Amino acid sequence: MPGTVARVFDRALADDPHREALVTRSRRLSYAELDAACSRAAGTLRSLGVRAGDRVAASLPNELDVVLAFHGAMRLGAIWVGVNRPLAPPEKQYLLDDSGASLLLAEEPVPGTSTDVRFVGVEEWRSEVASADGGSAEGGADSEVDPHAPAGIAYTSGTTGRPKGAVHSQWNLLLPGASLVAERGYGPELRKGDCLPLTILNMQVLTTLLTAQAGGTCVVMDRTDPEGIAEWIRTERVTTWNGPPALLHSLASADAVSHEDLETLDEVWNGGADCPDAVRRRFEAKFGHQILCTYGLTEAPAVVAIDPRGSPHRPGSSGRPLGHLEVVIADDADAPVAPGETGEILVRAADDRYRPMLGYWHRDDTAADDSHAEAAADALAGGALHTGDVGFLDDHGELHVRDRKKLVIIRGGANVYPAEVERVLHEAPGVAACAVLGIPDERLGERVVAALEPEPGVELDEAQLRAHCEQNLARYKVPERFVIVESFERNAMNKILRPGLADLF
Repeated sequence: MPGTVARVFDRALADDPHREALVTRSRRLSYAELDAACSRAAGTLRSLGVRAGDRVAASLPNELDVVLAFHGAMRLGAIWVGVNRPLAPPEKQYLLDDSGASLLLAEEPVPGTSTDVRFVGVEEWRSEVASADGGSAEGGADSEVDPHAPAGIAYTSGTTGRPKGAVHSQWNLLLPGASLVAERGYGPELRKGDCLPLTILNMQVLTTLLTAQAGGTCVVMDRTDPEGIAEWIRTERVTTWNGPPALLHSLASADAVSHEDLETLDEVWNGGADCPDAVRRRFEAKFGHQILCTYGLTEAPAVVAIDPRGSPHRPGSSGRPLGHLEVVIADDADAPVAPGETGEILVRAADDRYRPMLGYWHRDDTAADDSHAEAAADALAGGALHTGDVGFLDDHGELHVRDRKKLVIIRGGANVYPAEVERVLHEAPGVAACAVLGIPDERLGERVVAALEPEPGVELDEAQLRAHCEQNLARYKVPERFVIVESFERNAMNKILRPGLADLF
């Protein structure tokens, strides 16, 4: 495994520097061309004042620009902060403020952002990289970058309703790709297509960091509609593609997508949520491809378990844990349970060179009372990552995820955290209390809905509630239905009793 991200192209460069490394809508680059472009990107970031440990935020579309921004930041020892483009301005602003980002690469500025954050637009970034001298960045790429220092912050929400940033090192980011390449036998013939946003840190792990270790080709897709995905797969002869159940459902249902469109695929991964059996059967009947289940975590990062190659899918299984990890099923006291018994899923490193995550990001001046520091201590208690998910290991060593201890809603492969939506709803005039939950949906997995208790004498207006949410939340987080209740049932601690709330819908 390469020691740092800067060295991830070395083996392919030695074998065949002219082999195709990356395909985007605008460019096709060989390994030699991509390596040189990454050096220019690092030089550009350096000229913009970025140094090791600085946070570089990016909110860019799936194109060459986001790939170069990530690799450039890694070569300087900077810390990547992906800011998903669909987020509402207040959500983006929070990520920039919390991470302490000094630079934002994006299509447009984020209103209300601190003046300490320098904004660089896409065209300026593209022009600066094209004209940069990469030589100034190369000297520090190896000797000055600590592979075990923070390298990326992946934001995920928790019970506080505010996103928490899972921190990963370059070593963390490289290991999943190394495991997948070794265990699945990937080589130069791999052409891996990805349509999910590369601003997500896990997607950086599963794109160039994986394909480069195989010496294969990374195909960055810029469309998420079924016809667009089929076009990419057909035109670029993609061999491995991963998508959430909603996209699998759309591909299986779209009349415009034929069996021949996907015939080059060798592997189809399902990620982000459990794939309903009906979708699995429909997809496999139409395309003849078995859907491979995965189990992944922002805190791992990326893939924890995946269906073995060449083996039939075991009903209910999320696959076998990767070799660099050890999955343990534990009771409430963190004691391992017997094989086949259900408990919380804990993830440990297979050796002491690796930690599933370094912790949750927090600033030193707030560490004494920062809830993120406490959350990290709980999540990593005893040296194991406590996932908050419940499941068991079967006799074949495959992981079965039964349920989620957390209240996360998985809508079309995207995580929606009720506390985050509830926090926004509580800011709406006239809302005394609310509860956000997911209700089952065949295509998306779950849909977001909300029950609300009005303040005395107030009549809540659904249109106003929806407009308020749309101003402060990404569209996929906005509740699709609202139900007004006279009052919630509560326990002795005055907490809303959630069982039975789904019956309201």
